[in-house]
Amino acid sequence: MTAGAAEEARDTAALLMRVTEQTRQNFEAVAARFELTTAQARALLALESDAPMRALAEHLRCDASNVTGIADRLQDRGLVTRVPSGTDRRVKLLAPTDAGRELRAALRAAMLQASPVMVSLDANERATLRALLAKASVFPPPDGHTRAPQ
Repeated sequence: MTAGAAEEARDTAALLMRVTEQTRQNFEAVAARFELTTAQARALLALESDAPMRALAEHLRCDASNVTGIADRLQDRGLVTRVPSGTDRRVKLLAPTDAGRELRAALRAAMLQASPVMVSLDANERATLRALLAKASVFPPPDGHTRAPQ
């Protein structure tokens, strides 16, 4: 790699990290406005429909025992309920309640208003960025294990 290419790579990585950090901070602030932790907000956003707690743990990339605590707090607020799986009695599903779906919609709307990508880029620029990020997201990580885009 040439010196110019190395500098370009560093600059690009730094900009990507800056946008990522700003997005993370904005997400935390939006979640806090709704009196949610980031984990609770991510869980609520992931629950489009009833989902096994294990699947939610995989989505959140955390241990299933952590999801139990997240689910407890969301359930205490009336945002989700636990329902038995229709196919496996051992499995509990998390189901968003009407209040959970309403809060999820409000959370999404607030996140869009706080997103540096949504605020700073027009529709064409966002489409280009999305395509570039999708392309880069399939690049094998340093450990050599290919991860599918989420």
